[in-house]
Amino acid sequence: MLHIGCHLSISKGFLHIGKEAQSIGADTFQFFTRNPQGGKAKDIDSADAQKYNDYARANGFAKIVAHAPYTLNPCSDNPQTREFALMVLADDLERMEYVPHNYYNFHPGSHVGQGADKGIAMIIETLNRILKPEHTTTVLLETMSGKGSEVGRSFEELAEIIADVKLKEKMGVCLDTCHVFAAGYDIVNNLDGVFTEFDKIIGLERLKAVHLNDSMMPFASNKDRHAKIGAGEIGQAALERFVRHPAVKDLPMILETPNDLAGYAAEIKLMRAAAE
Repeated sequence: MLHIGCHLSISKGFLHIGKEAQSIGADTFQFFTRNPQGGKAKDIDSADAQKYNDYARANGFAKIVAHAPYTLNPCSDNPQTREFALMVLADDLERMEYVPHNYYNFHPGSHVGQGADKGIAMIIETLNRILKPEHTTTVLLETMSGKGSEVGRSFEELAEIIADVKLKEKMGVCLDTCHVFAAGYDIVNNLDGVFTEFDKIIGLERLKAVHLNDSMMPFASNKDRHAKIGAGEIGQAALERFVRHPAVKDLPMILETPNDLAGYAAEIKLMRAAAE
């Protein structure tokens, strides 16, 4: 069964967002834990969260994906920036326990000229400080497009991070179709080969979620520009093949395409039909 949804605003609470997702044919969704530029998070209404948990179980929702702010950089060359990232990540993981057993996705960060090895070491240090045995949330490293000094542009970089995380059972990967295409993984002409490579380097058991996006920019451009399904360089046919692939067919897939609710509803319907 295809589990698909989109990015929605959590501003009105979990139950509202769950009902909004279902109204457009979704059975999962993604939300920002706080302002995407960082800052203080709104207090969570525990009663609302419990109502959502009950609603999700009753309506067969798949796991949902929380997304960390884009501005976090646990491998910055600025100690204060690193400490802020650690503080936000740790706080978000505590807050995620209101909706337990779901996913928390973040961009690994940018090494800002320090080198990938040093950046990876800093990310590992952060994860080892924030992850706790009692957490029920799985933390997902997102595959990145490779712009600038981003860490996570290759499966090897993500595998290096996971390898040295002490509580690695709490780690997974979110594969972004736009990002991997831009990073030089040919999901259009060699989808089986890409998943074989992922399995060899990281392990398909670590693949927990998908960001399902077309790409405005060409293959191996290292540019992160999302497009609507079928309106970009990946194309509708390739994305339809993607959602049917055994490696991802049971994972929550999140649309991050430039759309309104009606547009998301149309893409959800399109991808559900393709997966049948």
